[in-house]
Amino acid sequence: MKFLLNKLDTSKELKRISERASFDGNYEINSIVQNILTDIKNNGDEAIRKYTEKFDGFVPDPMRISEKELENAWNSTSPELKKALENAKKRIEEFHVKQKPTSFHIKGIDGDFMQKRWLPVSRAGLYIPGGRAAYPSTVLMNVIPAKVAGVQDILITSPANEDGKVNQTVLAAAYLTGISDVFRIGGAQAIGGLAFGTKQIKKVDVISGPGNIFVTTAKKLIYGSTGIDSLAGPSEILIIADNTAKPAQIASDLLAQAEHDPLASAILLTTSDKQAKEVYDLVYKKLDNHPRKKICTDSIKDWGLISVCSNLEDCIDLCNQFAPEHLEIITSNPRKILDQIENAGAIFLGQWTPEAVGDYLAGPNHTLPTGGNARFSGALGVETFMKHSSVIEFNKKSLENNKVDIINLALSEGLHSHAQSVEERFVD
Repeated sequence: MKFLLNKLDTSKELKRISERASFDGNYEINSIVQNILTDIKNNGDEAIRKYTEKFDGFVPDPMRISEKELENAWNSTSPELKKALENAKKRIEEFHVKQKPTSFHIKGIDGDFMQKRWLPVSRAGLYIPGGRAAYPSTVLMNVIPAKVAGVQDILITSPANEDGKVNQTVLAAAYLTGISDVFRIGGAQAIGGLAFGTKQIKKVDVISGPGNIFVTTAKKLIYGSTGIDSLAGPSEILIIADNTAKPAQIASDLLAQAEHDPLASAILLTTSDKQAKEVYDLVYKKLDNHPRKKICTDSIKDWGLISVCSNLEDCIDLCNQFAPEHLEIITSNPRKILDQIENAGAIFLGQWTPEAVGDYLAGPNHTLPTGGNARFSGALGVETFMKHSSVIEFNKKSLENNKVDIINLALSEGLHSHAQSVEERFVD
């Protein structure tokens, strides 16, 4: 974990961290994924079975998990975990219902009518990652906004272990949300199946959900023929703290991010030199008996950073430059700093709001922009699973009153028939 005292050096290090998982120029991975996608487009289920056996060590036959298996997963879940999943579902639904966009219309003075009309996509495919960890929370965070949007047909794909078993809590979360089309496949082959459709997997309109670089590259390559939520990179947290923040809490929050993945990044910007040194020591102390010690160690060694800034203004400036996926503000007056934050995916205020509350049940979505993309995008939401159309209706009077302007604009662009299409309507 780097320890810096200079704003310029910190700025350079933040740039290096932000670019750690660029999807540009990785020709080898692009080539591998493109070959997989082409094979699946041409050979469907047969190709999916082949790649699942090659990469995951089992033949997915059948690919679809039975409804009885989903029900059994829910029934075998402990009462405590059921209660937690139900609480999270309730809170996430309450938040996302407020997000749903509404159609609107405008009537012109001459009786012309304009409308923006929102509709759900017909079918959505949700990718739920596996591998180093299982994410039932990601089931809730993807299924719920899709359902609020009104999507009628929702499919889930999730990688299984060598025995062909998908994590039982993931299946329990799928059962809780009422999803019955769940497939035991992962990786680029799952994205290909959702994008192109096979005999067993229906072609979808939108694919959402995070995954490894092969999954993300596959989403990038199929975008255009199928919608996607975003290109999610490795996770990251940036904490802005002053001397009122407790070092033990900061250290725990940094490790909570580092334990996701060796490429995850955990960053502290603080105004307290004493606190920074204490946090540095505590991070390594907490690693001693950590169950994910190797992942955490790799993460903080390569992508961890503690920087002591001259003042909070420098912390804010560096944060806006980095545009973190997760931002914690643990200061004496976090709301004052909030007003100056321009770029962040999700913002957590005060010592009682660790990032974990957003990961699981606060309500806002935990699928967030990474790698600096918070400069121009936000969290996955209900709109991800919706589309909108414009509706326009002019009458004779409204067209007549606007025809000269339309004709002049068309002729200024050299589009003669555009102008004539208006004139033609007024030929006696």
